[in-house]
Amino acid sequence: MPINSKLFQIILFFIFISTFSFAQKARIKGVVLNENQLPIENVSVSSPTSNTITNKNGFYELEISANVEVTISYYNSSFKKSTYKVNLKPNEDFEWNPILGTFTETIETVVISGKNRKINGATALSPVLLRRIPGGNAGVENLIKTLPGVYSNNELSTSYAVRGGNYDENLVYVNEIEVYRPFLVRSGQQEGLSFTNTDMVQNIDFYAGGFQAKYGDKLSSVLDIAYRNPKTFHAGFEASFLGGSIFAEGVSKNQKWSNITGVRYRNNALLVKSQETQTNYKPSFLDVQSLFNFNLNTKWNFSFLGNIAQNNYNYQPTSRQTNFGTISEPIALLIQYEGQEKDSYTTFFGALKSVFEPNKNNIYKHISSVYHTVEQEYYDILAQYRLGQVDANIGSETFGNVVFSRGIGSQLNHARNNLDALIVTNEIKGNHKLNDDNAIEWSFKHNFENIRDRVVEWEVIDSAGFSLPNPELEYINDQPYNPYFGPLAPYQNVRAKNNTTINRFNSYLNWNYEGMIGSHTYYVNAGVRGQSWMASNNGISGNNQFTFSPRAQFILKPNWDKEMVFRFSVGVYNQPPFYRELRASDGSLKPNVKDQKSIHFVFGHDYSFQMWNRPFKLVSEAYYKTMTDVNAYTIDNVRIRYEANNDATAYVYGIDGRLNGEFVPGVESWFTFGYLKTEENQGGKGFIARPTDQRLKFAILFQDYMPNIPSLKMYLNLVYNTGLPGGSPAYADPYLYQTRLNDYRRADTGFSYVFKDAKLGGHRKWLANFSEFSVGFEIYNMFNNQNSITNTWVRDVYTKTQYGVPNYLTTRTFNLKLSMRI
Repeated sequence: MPINSKLFQIILFFIFISTFSFAQKARIKGVVLNENQLPIENVSVSSPTSNTITNKNGFYELEISANVEVTISYYNSSFKKSTYKVNLKPNEDFEWNPILGTFTETIETVVISGKNRKINGATALSPVLLRRIPGGNAGVENLIKTLPGVYSNNELSTSYAVRGGNYDENLVYVNEIEVYRPFLVRSGQQEGLSFTNTDMVQNIDFYAGGFQAKYGDKLSSVLDIAYRNPKTFHAGFEASFLGGSIFAEGVSKNQKWSNITGVRYRNNALLVKSQETQTNYKPSFLDVQSLFNFNLNTKWNFSFLGNIAQNNYNYQPTSRQTNFGTISEPIALLIQYEGQEKDSYTTFFGALKSVFEPNKNNIYKHISSVYHTVEQEYYDILAQYRLGQVDANIGSETFGNVVFSRGIGSQLNHARNNLDALIVTNEIKGNHKLNDDNAIEWSFKHNFENIRDRVVEWEVIDSAGFSLPNPELEYINDQPYNPYFGPLAPYQNVRAKNNTTINRFNSYLNWNYEGMIGSHTYYVNAGVRGQSWMASNNGISGNNQFTFSPRAQFILKPNWDKEMVFRFSVGVYNQPPFYRELRASDGSLKPNVKDQKSIHFVFGHDYSFQMWNRPFKLVSEAYYKTMTDVNAYTIDNVRIRYEANNDATAYVYGIDGRLNGEFVPGVESWFTFGYLKTEENQGGKGFIARPTDQRLKFAILFQDYMPNIPSLKMYLNLVYNTGLPGGSPAYADPYLYQTRLNDYRRADTGFSYVFKDAKLGGHRKWLANFSEFSVGFEIYNMFNNQNSITNTWVRDVYTKTQYGVPNYLTTRTFNLKLSMRI
């Protein structure tokens, strides 16, 4: 039957119109976030022709008209309305992640860590506080040291110990990529810059124990940091007597490319020159970091994180005088130095990450990273000392001077240490949402580690003209009364050359579930990790070893009038040895060192409440850890030297508490308390305190401002820790030397005048181009407490007495700081 020509033309016309209309559509999608970068549910997203709402994860997808400018509106009754104009090409997929502000008007951007703390036990920290809180090493670690369970007694170091663990037992991730510290660092003043650039940080989560199986194989803690994905152009600059930093971030016009880059320089001369040792100190700590993001489409995202760091440490001591002893018997140590120390730590780091999200329920990731560090530690320092008795007679003309020498001698330290390490990592991971209540995560990862290391260290000590032999040799030295017939040997001598290769395969499977018991909500997280590794050194392979680590967490959030959360975590936490744990105190490598094993029991309670009509939170945790196959160690300043024999067992238990909230309206502060006890049993000889048995900890982080002048702000960072076991010679038997260092007391304070920020000021014309502008004045060690990190041991040749002379840290120091952002 013939088709009517008019009808055929009409059909063709409608087909053309339908096809043309379909071709003129585009899609915008993303995640709606609050000011703390957390997703917001039930946000209305609308355009003139369509609308939708965000789901539980803050995700939305909206179809809009193409080739025309469309205004997208985002609205939720608890947040400020936001709009965004976009003009997309036909069939273009565009990602936009808006940030909605709250209606609460305060004097500044406030992030109440307790309020936004994740329910799984992580402590969420504000990136704003990182820049504002004063400290000798301002940044992430400076803030972490005020948290419960975290201990440190060296303001020059970014290292910290968590709940009885040592400095090598903490994981650090940036954008899901594990980062590393230098290997050869042996004192805080050598460290330079930590990896984390505070100008680039978006989120910080810290776990002090009982963490999930998705995090790696360490015994103590996890620091999980996420860098920003820029949405608009911003730049900033900061300068002080300790150095400076600059950053810039931006995004391409089509929102597909973004970049944030930061440059930092630090000079610790201000702090080091406040110590008792007079030096010519020429440090140079510099690093450059950059994060690139590329959104291919709404399903594929690629990012690259790169870092280059150059830390040069040139140290030439000249003299030192330390007064110690008692009021009735004051003693002084006077030292004249010759020689110098030249250290260098150059690191290169690059990581490529791709994320594929075929739909909202499945995410796949691939991460490849390369870490390369070249380190050298060269020094020849001769110290000629005099141990003298100080005149304590107030009326004497020589009051305060050394009037009688009780011992003289010299000490020559030599080192030629070189290390070259390469670590290559490849990982595939997935995240699958099975339904609204169930989700699973998994990962397969391979690590290749190659470390080339040469250790040459020796020390010669001469007391009153008599060379002291190695204390580990079984010869009696009774000079000057009797001649010494033993062999002449350096007081300490370490020589080794290692070429070590380690291959690791590890994997995890993690399950998350949310359910209801009546009207009460509960969460279950259960998972398991496994790792297989084998080490070889100088062509000789060790045994292939395997670890298995099941972990579980149960969280209950009752439907009560008072907002409370109860948590219980239990799990096995194994730590396969890294290179430093394989290297014994004599420098030799032990490829068959086993993983250290621990079982964690953690019970936590969160209580959120209102006081003075302001939000507060009390967080408390009790924990117990039992450990086997412990690799015993000694700590010399911040350098750890292991025995590499797995012949010890240990335990630790304690309680932590933290009260945080708006003690002053609009700004966050917190008070921290911690108690722990940890002991170890080496070779069945009985339990003694571990080197990190720091019993009590109190910390205060406090912010304030003048009510009549809200632009004038004050920040206080106060830490008190009881003394650590230590101060004995590194070679000493810990069962014979159970002395403790003095308590660590430190108070840093800062004052700043804010000319402009998100909430204050900014009406002057010269501030028009700035989003933030402030000038600050800081006082480090405000009360000028004498904190010591180690002891220098000096021998009185006549009485055979050894004096532990404290090595004091920094004294009171002043700093000026200028900060601006656009």
